[in-house]
Amino acid sequence: MTLSSKLVERESHLSALREQLHSAGTGRGRVALLSGPVASGKTELMQAFTEQAIDEGAILLDATASRIESALPFGILRKIFDHTSVAPEVRAEALRLMDEAAHETSQRDRMRPMPYAAWALLQLSHEHPIVIAIDDVHCTDEESSQFLLYLARRIRQARILIVLTEATRLRQEQLVFHAELLRQPHCSRIHIGMLSPQGTAAVIAGHFVPALAARLAPEFHAKTGGNPLLLRALLEDCQGAADRNEPFQRVVPADKYAQAVRDCLHRGEPDMLTLARGVAVLGDAGSPTLLGQVLGIRAQQAEQGVQDLVRCAVLNGQTFRDPSARAAVLEVTPPETLASLHQRAAALLHRDGASALEVAQHLLCGRQDVDSGMISVLQEAAEYALIDDDIEVALRCLELAHQACRDRETQTSIKARLVSLVWRLNPAAAEAHLPQLTAELVSGRLPGGDLATSVSYLGWSGRLGEASDVVHALSQRPEQLPARQAAALESARRWLTMINPSLEPVLREAEPHRDPAPGGRGTVEDAHALAASAISAALTGTLGDNAVAEAQRLLQRHRISDNSLQPLVFSLLALIYADRTDVALAWCDRLLGECSTRRAPGWQALLSAVRGDIALRQGDLPGAAHHARAALSLISLQSWGIGIALPLSTLIQAEVGMGRHDEAVALLEQPVPEALFDTLLGLQYIRARGRCHLATGRYHAAVENFLTCGRLMEKWGIDAPELVPWRVDAAEAWLALGEPERARALAERQPRRGGAAPSRTRGAQLLVLARTVEVKRRLQLLNEAVEILENSDDRLHLAAALGELGNSYRSLGDFNRARLLVRKAWHVAKACGAEPLCQELMPGDADADPAGGQGGDLSREAEALTEAESRVAVLAAHGHTNREIATKLYVTVSTVEQHLTRIYRKLNVKRRRDLPSKLSDSSLAGIA
Repeated sequence: MTLSSKLVERESHLSALREQLHSAGTGRGRVALLSGPVASGKTELMQAFTEQAIDEGAILLDATASRIESALPFGILRKIFDHTSVAPEVRAEALRLMDEAAHETSQRDRMRPMPYAAWALLQLSHEHPIVIAIDDVHCTDEESSQFLLYLARRIRQARILIVLTEATRLRQEQLVFHAELLRQPHCSRIHIGMLSPQGTAAVIAGHFVPALAARLAPEFHAKTGGNPLLLRALLEDCQGAADRNEPFQRVVPADKYAQAVRDCLHRGEPDMLTLARGVAVLGDAGSPTLLGQVLGIRAQQAEQGVQDLVRCAVLNGQTFRDPSARAAVLEVTPPETLASLHQRAAALLHRDGASALEVAQHLLCGRQDVDSGMISVLQEAAEYALIDDDIEVALRCLELAHQACRDRETQTSIKARLVSLVWRLNPAAAEAHLPQLTAELVSGRLPGGDLATSVSYLGWSGRLGEASDVVHALSQRPEQLPARQAAALESARRWLTMINPSLEPVLREAEPHRDPAPGGRGTVEDAHALAASAISAALTGTLGDNAVAEAQRLLQRHRISDNSLQPLVFSLLALIYADRTDVALAWCDRLLGECSTRRAPGWQALLSAVRGDIALRQGDLPGAAHHARAALSLISLQSWGIGIALPLSTLIQAEVGMGRHDEAVALLEQPVPEALFDTLLGLQYIRARGRCHLATGRYHAAVENFLTCGRLMEKWGIDAPELVPWRVDAAEAWLALGEPERARALAERQPRRGGAAPSRTRGAQLLVLARTVEVKRRLQLLNEAVEILENSDDRLHLAAALGELGNSYRSLGDFNRARLLVRKAWHVAKACGAEPLCQELMPGDADADPAGGQGGDLSREAEALTEAESRVAVLAAHGHTNREIATKLYVTVSTVEQHLTRIYRKLNVKRRRDLPSKLSDSSLAGIA
């Protein structure tokens, strides 16, 4: 900063001092008192003036008072006489008198050096004008202050100018000196204030181009309040960023600014730093009463201290001008002092009825012995923090509460909640808490509402044996269990046997309390019980409607939360296993929408994995791969536990379907938990592994994987093809091995879902069976398969069935129908992303017209369709199901069926698979 910029808005003050120097030079002595807040520029102004005074031939006798040296008698007077202009013998005599007086006790004797010192200076002024400049005179020792008053009374006819700088607020003992000085008629007071906004703009004008300076000036003034010290530091921070070749975007305080704030506080009165610490701890100055109580001082003293901080522009109103200023104060506060202040603030705020989150913030900063009465405050604060999606604060609150809690049952409940929050962010990190949680579970201290959730976390991490031991241990003392905890234990038992049906014999005796209807209460244990019931109903194969009802009841009753996430996910799986992927899709998208704006990667990962499974079962291979990859990217692979089966199996099958065999094989090399292979989800992984082996020519390995699924399902008493159609898969492998008889025998044994419409797995079964019989029988089976698959959501199997049907007609010589069906199959496969199937159906140029010369007739027939019928016809020709068409066109399924009936009549076809595939290439195709 140049000299001129340091004196911005100080020109009038400098001019006044020059006038007083001129007056003193003519023999009319003057006293100038420069008063202003800390760091307002008083010292710089005095230095600029004294340099000019020297240039004009004046003798400068200057000194700077210090609070540390204020106890040294005659300290400032000694500095005044320590000047070459003072004759050595005069200096020696003056110092001798000062030394003698320093040991005197009476006021009169201590003043003995003053007449001689005053005479010496007056004599010196006969030769040259004298400027006596004392900086920070409010810190001067008592004897020197008395001398300055003594001298001031005697210079009216002398060539002496006394220039003093002082703070705005003075201590009681300093007020007498100040008042006595201002009584002198030749004494004038000059007030030095902070820079105005215009002054700030003038200072920074020399550092930026005019347009940028004009834009930045308000921000510089807002962060510094016109304090020259802060302003210089902030400019240095900004210039430092520019020197590092960082583009200058905005005014950002850094190290220089922080140090300048601390310098301001150290220059002021001792209590200024203390007050700043109190304001920093409270976040703002608050009421003087509260601030005083936190600091242990009187409210009046606190109020005066805040005013000092406002005057020197460290505070703006009752807050720091910039967060970095507050951080600068906290950074240099001793940890034990800081902890004590926060603890005191927390207690006072809690007493005054402040919010739990506000109190908890201070407890977290204190991080020392927390009173037991604050445990509930920390727990409440954690829940409020979660509302704001501030998981880190919630975790810290619970960690501190757990650390401070001495009641074992409450401590266990806190630990369970802590685990749920850690799991939300990073399931792998929750592993560290599980051993202690398991010990607490066995002790029976965990409340019923947390028992089922905690067991589910153990299961997720692969600790199924430990979870089983917990449930078994608790079941041995049913008389000690309250009613709700007994119901929770039953829910936990059902949950474990759902995840790992092998545990059913072990836990069959662990039934201390069977509550067939824990539902209706919306509790956590109710959610786990309902999810287990929905999965069980879906896997029986005969209670599909019950599964859908149970799953939807849970989805409607519970919002997504840490405790309900896993039950909600398994309710979606229950809908999938019940062959209602359309309903599962709607609910899954809704749940993903609910957690998309929240910091819950664990939630999003699991729901994205389910979304990928739905896309796979609907034949959307690129969509399935996208959602599975998204799920795997949200949390680490270690975080997945046994749940890794869900996204990994989806991604493997999607890659296989799209012909990316190398990628699928590479995914099989990913390590998975050993416990996975004895779980419900593990079946899907084993099947995916088998599908990859089948696609890559390892047929025997494929058969073994599919039969392993079968052995496990038979062992568990689960024969649900919607979960894993292992017989159909194995039949495909036997066909690849040239064993059609074994394939047919196996496929024919696949059970059919009773009491419901034919499922997608029935269509897949008929497709495999058709490959094992002669052509005429094959046509019958394929026609039935196509009819079933057209009314399901599985478009990939529909494409394969249409292609097989077209090839069968070709073998019988019906080439026109064959081309029509193969073309339609190609379009459906293309929409699914199944490139290998597309190549199998139509090798080479897929855009060739295999339909021959039907275009003209088709165009005339299509002209008879209404606009609504045309839209339905195009979508149906593309292979979309009635439900999908209804969703795309925002109409009911019944409306779609009515349109199709009229379309069949106008186009002279009997069924949807007879719709001309050429519709896909007409001008109406854009509707799809």
